Amino acid sequence: MTSFEDRNRLGEASSPYLLQHADNPVHWYPWCDEALARARAENKPILLSIGYSACHWCHVMAHESFEDDDTAALMNTHFVNVKVDREERPDIDKVYQLSHHLLTQGNGGWPLTMFIDPHTHVPFYGGTYFPRVSRYGLPGFKDLLLRIAAVYRDKRDELASQGEKLAAALDALGVPPAKEVSDDRALLARAMEQLTAQYDDRDGGFGSAPKFPMPLAIDRVLRHWAHAKRRGERDGSLDMAMITLTQIARGGIYDHVGGGFCRYATDRRWMIPHFEKMLYDNGLLLSVYADALAVGPDPLFEGAVRETVAWLLREMRGSGGAFAAALDADSEGEEGRFYAWRRDEVKKLLTEDEYLVVATLYGLDKPANFEAKWVLHRHDAWHSVVERLSLERETADALLASAKQKLFAKRSERERPGLDDKVITSWNGLAIRGLTRTGVVLHERDWIDAASRALDFITANLFDDGGLYATWRAGRVGARGFLDDYANLIEATLALLAARWRDADMVLAMRLADDVLARFRAENGGFYFCANDQQPLIHRPQPTIDEVMPSGNGTLARAFDWLGHLTGEPRYLDAASEILGWARGAMEQYPVGHSGLLAALETRLADPEIVIVRGPPDAIGPWLDTLNQGYAPWRRTFAIPYDARALPKYLPKLVPAAQRDKVVAYRCVGLSCSLPVDDLDALMRSLGGR
Repeated sequence: MTSFEDRNRLGEASSPYLLQHADNPVHWYPWCDEALARARAENKPILLSIGYSACHWCHVMAHESFEDDDTAALMNTHFVNVKVDREERPDIDKVYQLSHHLLTQGNGGWPLTMFIDPHTHVPFYGGTYFPRVSRYGLPGFKDLLLRIAAVYRDKRDELASQGEKLAAALDALGVPPAKEVSDDRALLARAMEQLTAQYDDRDGGFGSAPKFPMPLAIDRVLRHWAHAKRRGERDGSLDMAMITLTQIARGGIYDHVGGGFCRYATDRRWMIPHFEKMLYDNGLLLSVYADALAVGPDPLFEGAVRETVAWLLREMRGSGGAFAAALDADSEGEEGRFYAWRRDEVKKLLTEDEYLVVATLYGLDKPANFEAKWVLHRHDAWHSVVERLSLERETADALLASAKQKLFAKRSERERPGLDDKVITSWNGLAIRGLTRTGVVLHERDWIDAASRALDFITANLFDDGGLYATWRAGRVGARGFLDDYANLIEATLALLAARWRDADMVLAMRLADDVLARFRAENGGFYFCANDQQPLIHRPQPTIDEVMPSGNGTLARAFDWLGHLTGEPRYLDAASEILGWARGAMEQYPVGHSGLLAALETRLADPEIVIVRGPPDAIGPWLDTLNQGYAPWRRTFAIPYDARALPKYLPKLVPAAQRDKVVAYRCVGLSCSLPVDDLDALMRSLGGR
C-alpha cells in the first residue's frame, strides 16, 4: 500500500486563498491526483472545501474550525481534505455547486463543504458554512464530521445507491427540448414581463434583500428599450434601468470615497454592502453604466464611472497591466472596518462647511447604519442637497470634492483589506470590455490604452500554442482556460477593435474563436464549459443561464455573431446560430435567466449592422467618434486604417493611391454591404441620424 505523508500541502500553491490556509493544522491538499489517489487507497471520503480569498464566511469557518487543533484532528483522521479556490477551478466549483443543489434542493454558496465518495467522486452530503458549535439551525462542524464518518463506515450500500441516483441525475441534465417554440419577439417580451414582475419599483433592482446589482438584467432592459424605440414603439422600460443604476450609484454598495462597487447589498435599499469588491462585478457594471451614458449624460453615473476606473487603475492593476481578482471584505479581522466611519472622526477631519455637505448627502445626520458607525449612502439627489443647504452649485461641488479628498487620505492610513492579486483571464476580459466601453463613451483614450495593456499582458503571459490559461500569479499559470475565459476575452478583443484597430487583436480574436470551435464544441450545437482535453469530472456542464457571471454560451453567441459579420466567415455565424438553436428550450423555459443569449437573438432578429470606416489613421478618428454617439446595440463600428494588414476578406488589401487621403465607409446590414460612402453626414442619415 502506498505510504502518504501527513502534512499541509497548500504552502506550495500560488492561490492567495489556498495560501491563507497553508498554516492550518488540517492536512490540506489542493485538488490533485495525489489527493484522489490517497482517498482511494485509504478508502476515506474526500472533504472538499471550496471558497475564495475575499469571502467573509470562508474566513469565519476557517477561524472557527480549520485553525482549531481538535477539529483538524478529526478531519485528518477520517477524511482526505481538499481545498479549492473557486476562482482558479471554476469547473470544480460548478460541478459541486450543482451537486449540492441536487442533494439538498437548496442554494449553494461559499464556503461550499462537500463530502465525496473516494472512488466515484460523487458527493453524498454537503452544505455551505457550518459553525463550530450548533447554531443557526446548523449542526456543529465537529459533530457533523463524526456523523459523516460513521455513515460512510456503516451505511456504504445506502450511500452507493444514493450516489448512483445523483450520478444519473447529473447525466440527465441538459438543455430541455423546446416543447413549443414561441415567436422570437414573444420570447423577448416574456423575458421583460418576468423582469418587470421582479422589479422593485421603490428602490430599484430586481428582487429583495440581499440585493445584487444584476448588470445583465439591466443590460436586457436597456437593449429592449433601444430596440423598441428603433421600431417606433412607446416603451417605459428605460426607467427601470435608470432608476436601478441611480440607486446603486447612490447606495452604500458603491464606495463613495475610493470608487468601485461591492458585491451585493444586504438590504433592499442598497445601503449596507457585503464589502468585498470583485473585478467581474466592476467590469460588468462599467459596461452597463457606459451604455446608460450613451443613452444620455448623467453626472451621477459619470462620477461613479470615473471614480471606479480610477480605483481599478490605482488599486487593482498589476505592474504588467492586468487586473487583480478581488479585495477582501475584511480588514483587522472585521468585515467592513476599512469602509465605515465614526461621526466624530469625520467632524474632526473636515471644515464645518465640508461636514455639513457630507453629513447631509451621506446620512451622518441620521442614525448610524452599521454597527454604531456609518457606511456612506446618498439619501437624496445631489441637486436636492445643494438646494436644501442654499449653496451655489460650484461652491457645493468644491466642498464635496475637498471633503472626499480628506476622507480618502485619512482612510488610506487604515489597514487595507487583503488583495487577491491573481490574474483571472475571464474576469480581465470583462474589465477590458468595461474600460473600453467607458473610454469610448467618455472620450478617455487613456482608459482604452489601459485596456490594451491588460490584453497584451494576457496574451504574453496566459496564452501559448496550447491556448489560454485561466489564471496567473507571480509568474505561475494555473489550469488551462475554460469557456468563460475564451468567450469573455473574444468579446473584449472585439470591443477594443471597435475602439482602435490593431492587426494583432484581429488575429487574436480569430485564433481564440477557432480554438473554441476545435476544443469546446459539443455535437448538440452548444459549447462545454471544459475543453475536450481538460481533466474530466463527474459532470461536464454546458451553461446557458446567466448567474453573477454571464454564461459562456450566451457571450460566445454574441461574440461569434459580431466576429462573423466583421470577418465575413460563415463558420462563426453558423456557430452562433447553432448555439441559439440548441439553447432554445432553456430560453423558452426561463427567459429571464438568459439575458446573454437573448441579446444575441435580439441583435440577429434586428439585422446586425457593421460600419467599416477606412482612411488614414489620423483622419478616421473623428468619423469613429461621431458614429459612436448614442446607444445602438444592433450596430458595431470599426475604423480600419489603410495601413492595416489583418483585414476582413471582403475588403480590398490594396487601396488606390488616389483614394489614400480620403475616408470612406461601408454600411453592412446582415450579409450585404453598401457602396463606399465618403460623406459623414450622408452616412449618418442612412443610419437614422446615429
